[in-house]
Amino acid sequence: QVQLVESGGGLVQAGESLRLSCVASGSIFSINAMGWHRQAPGKQRDFVASITRSGTTNYADSVKGRFTISRDNAKSTVYLQMNSLKPEDTAVYYCYADYSTGSVVRASWGQGTQVTVSS
Repeated sequence: QVQLVESGGGLVQAGESLRLSCVASGSIFSINAMGWHRQAPGKQRDFVASITRSGTTNYADSVKGRFTISRDNAKSTVYLQMNSLKPEDTAVYYCYADYSTGSVVRASWGQGTQVTVSS
C-alpha cells in the first residue's frame, strides 16, 4: 500500500503563490502517476494536475499557465507550484497516487490540505 501526506496549504491573497508538497511512503516502487485534485465547498472533487513516473504532465484548463506540477522520484515527492492564485482556487487540495499491486491498479489519497485565496 501507499500512504500520502500533503503539506504547504495556507491563506494567501489573490496574485500570490503557494507550493504544495506530497510525500509518499510504503510501496513507493509500485507508484505510477501522481497528482492533485481539489474540492471546493459544496462542489465535487475535480482534477488539477498529474505527472507520470517519466515526467509527462497534464493540467486542468483552469490552471494551465499558472500551476506547475513536478516530481522527485528519489524523494517520493510530488509538488504543485501555484502562481497567480485566484479566489476560485480556494479548495481542499488532495494528493493522489496510482500504484500497481500485481495486475490491479489502485489509487491512494492524502488527507488534504486547505488552500484559501482572499480577494
